[in-house]
Amino acid sequence: MSASSLASAAFTTPLTEERLAALGRVTEGLDTLGLWWLSGFAAGLASRAGAIAPFHDAPVHESPAPEASPAGRLTIVYGSQTGNAKRLAEQLARQGEAAGLPVRLLRADAYPTRELKDECNLYLVISTQGDGDPPDDARGLVEFISGRRAPELKQLRYAVLGLGDSSYPQFCAIGQKLDARLAELGATRLLPRGDADLDLETIATPWVEQALARAKEALKPAAPLATVTPLRPLPPSAPHHHRDAPFSAELLLNQRITGSGSTKDIRHIELSLESSGLHYEPGDAIGVWPSNAPELVDEVLTTLALDGITAVTHDGQTLPVRQWLSEKRELTRLARPFLASHAAQARSEELNGLLAPGQQANLAGFLGRTQVLDLLQQHPADWSAEEFVAALRPLTPRLYSIASSRKQVGDEAHLTVAHVEYTVDRGTRWGAASHQLAASADGAFLSVFVEHNERFRLPADTTRDVIMIGPGTGVAPFRGFVQERAATRPTTAGAGGRNWLLFGNPYFRSDFLYQVEWQQALKDGRLHRLDLAFSRDQAQKVYVQDRMREQGRELFDWLEGGAHLYVCGDATRMARDVHASLLATIAEHGGKSAEAAEEYLSNLQQQGRYARDVY
Repeated sequence: MSASSLASAAFTTPLTEERLAALGRVTEGLDTLGLWWLSGFAAGLASRAGAIAPFHDAPVHESPAPEASPAGRLTIVYGSQTGNAKRLAEQLARQGEAAGLPVRLLRADAYPTRELKDECNLYLVISTQGDGDPPDDARGLVEFISGRRAPELKQLRYAVLGLGDSSYPQFCAIGQKLDARLAELGATRLLPRGDADLDLETIATPWVEQALARAKEALKPAAPLATVTPLRPLPPSAPHHHRDAPFSAELLLNQRITGSGSTKDIRHIELSLESSGLHYEPGDAIGVWPSNAPELVDEVLTTLALDGITAVTHDGQTLPVRQWLSEKRELTRLARPFLASHAAQARSEELNGLLAPGQQANLAGFLGRTQVLDLLQQHPADWSAEEFVAALRPLTPRLYSIASSRKQVGDEAHLTVAHVEYTVDRGTRWGAASHQLAASADGAFLSVFVEHNERFRLPADTTRDVIMIGPGTGVAPFRGFVQERAATRPTTAGAGGRNWLLFGNPYFRSDFLYQVEWQQALKDGRLHRLDLAFSRDQAQKVYVQDRMREQGRELFDWLEGGAHLYVCGDATRMARDVHASLLATIAEHGGKSAEAAEEYLSNLQQQGRYARDVY
């Protein structure tokens, strides 16, 4: 909200024009959750002064820029694809505020790069996606810092926390790149870069503690803000559920939506969120805290000759080893740190060879096709229960795009889940959460939370067209998009933006997810165009990117007319191929060079008109 719009608001304000202008600068660029935070913070200050303040129950997400000068404030910028970097940045910001530090917290695409030349204290928390790519919300910032326009930064003190997955060759590459580049530009590193793997708390927790301590030393905080209540606590009657305090949701429906001849087992899942207090918008995700399959746990215990009732104490918690393996430890995803521990335990030259420099591609392939049990069986080693539990990384939640709109389904959340199940020489292997969901009967309860994704939102302007590209289970959020658009569509005949869906899967007869719904949506005008790519229904494989090229003229015309474009699904191949097809389409039908097409697409992304939810 600008200062002028603040000044013209229809209420009597006790603020002077100068203070209104300052307030406009503070609120500029804040999203809805950031504004809620600011209102709660102001309410806390008012209550301290004896004023009557209203109640707000929104969580802390982004904090406004304080009045402190760059030299006297801490700026925390995050780039996040799945929410982990955002969560850690928020944690650091909350702790900094509680310690009395002037903190501002910004998503990378909201950070004004023109301010970097004056920044004095900067913490970057950023993830790396796929093969060394930045998260979508940080592409612009990474390009700016890496490029020729980046200024000298001799006044800057900084630190970088990188997040990644060591099963990929370019582990934490973006964090490493930014850390090196800031030093090259003359900035002073406050503490060594942290490179956090999937068990991110192992690295992130001590890094956050050190970062907070260095910030206190650098900024000499005022009295801690612990006595100020920036947010009112929720009343007992309004429970608050989140990642670390999930809601026990009842499973209302578990239905297979692929045909009997399909090689894929894809489930439509409906969960009840009644009485949870959880809210979501189309584009958000449900996080599921899984349990490992009992059969898998039994086989691991048998392979290691461990007794499941043996008590193991780790991180101050004592549980039977069976419970550790069922509820607390990752068994279905093999990570580099455990592989290294097992290689040492097994004294295996073969495994140590995989871990050697220059073997990143082979290592990634091995990690991708091997589960913990496979490793234990193929390369035997003696493990005590205590050592084994300590070496495994913690079990983490799985995120699934929400396939519904609350405006249509009420206090429910629908998911589209591919059941991971396959056979190896020694037996069957499963995905943790997908198998738990597929194996659960109606009436079962699952531990869930909502992971908000502000980057993947429908346009606020309902007259805008939207193009949705979602092959396979990537179609999930677009089911919610179409439901939402139908519920919010203007009542005037012909009003409202058009909806175009591009969907693909192997076979029409067995893999056309939500076929009846899409055909009905086309019939009644909720969906205006549907392009399909069933790759194996003909000799030559056809994918969604091929359909995009075939319809390139119209696709470009929609973009030129202000359409928003969304991509959801596989990050490693599909998203790259779709991006390349977009560039080719823009170049061909926009008469642009390759560089100009890149700039065109980058501008769409910066405007929020090209959004991706890829994994």
